[in-house]
Amino acid sequence: MEDKKLSTLVVYYSLEGNTKMMAETISKEIGGDTLRLETKKAISPHGVMKFIRGGGQVIFKKEPELVKYDINPEDYDVLFIGTPTWAGNFAPALRTFFSKTNLKDKKIALFNCNGGQRGKTFENMAKSLEGNEILGGIEFDVPLRNDREGNIKQAKIWSKEIISKIK
Repeated sequence: MEDKKLSTLVVYYSLEGNTKMMAETISKEIGGDTLRLETKKAISPHGVMKFIRGGGQVIFKKEPELVKYDINPEDYDVLFIGTPTWAGNFAPALRTFFSKTNLKDKKIALFNCNGGQRGKTFENMAKSLEGNEILGGIEFDVPLRNDREGNIKQAKIWSKEIISKIK
């Protein structure tokens, strides 16, 4: 019997470009499709307001409206899901994604970008993804600023390890 090829999707939200860089690295390394989540009401990546607006959305568990996308994540077997850490948690765009997408019986790997502390990002994502198998998680410390090449290398190794676990 022939092995079924697993379909893979990298889903992410990125404000400043760190998570975008890691998502694109992972997607290229594993040959997966990519879905960038964007909110209809964008937050500026500059200035102190990003902390006030973004942090407030996290604290009050807001679900910002997302720009419509043409990929159906439910059609994929394996998802890599990435987020920046905001107020010790995942970005609100992912809260919307989790509530609007029926993800069950998927294999999921988590990644985040942060400035030194991931807080409860992975734990909270796992709670939002109950009914799926969480394959692991990795965090990157502001990879656009801190050891860019080292973080890229680490993402490549990690993503290949995740894929090798399920083949």
